[in-house]
Amino acid sequence: MTSAKTVRVLGIGGSLRDGSQSERALKIALDAAAELGVSTELIPGPELVLPFYDQAVRERDERAQRLIESIRRADGLIVVSPGYHGALSGLVKNALDYVEDLREDTRPYLDGRAVGLAAVAFGWQAAVTTLDQLRTITHALRGWATPLGGSINSAETKFDEAGGASDDKSVRTLRLIGRQVAEFTLSR
Repeated sequence: MTSAKTVRVLGIGGSLRDGSQSERALKIALDAAAELGVSTELIPGPELVLPFYDQAVRERDERAQRLIESIRRADGLIVVSPGYHGALSGLVKNALDYVEDLREDTRPYLDGRAVGLAAVAFGWQAAVTTLDQLRTITHALRGWATPLGGSINSAETKFDEAGGASDDKSVRTLRLIGRQVAEFTLSR
């Protein structure tokens, strides 16, 4: 059990719309992680407006530097993407591409970190395929995808500003994802 070290869980995701359904879903998962005593940080969609990732560029802008340093410090991550046309958003994909800057770190990429994943899309097909893509990317980056992932159909589930949703099952799923990330990070 970790005692002297602050355990950090980083939430990345959402869309360009402040308070989007995917951002609200991310906050539910992060809140559940925080309840277990981990420190949480949120980088929502509007803060993910970054230059397209280019490995040849050595000087990163301020937002990209914040993202990279936040990922570097994180013991676990929660990533929630909207599903657009059956795929994760370009905004979230580009943010995940920046993980490449951690390739030379002592703990490269997402190595040894739990990564909770969820997709929010208007329809089941896009929600499921987006979650599958997030899992594939997480594995490629050496992250450990939590056993439970969330596919949420925003045609059926609406998230509110108070941290709830019209569907209790979606809230329970997101909270469990947050707890799985926190429990994994606390046990290391």
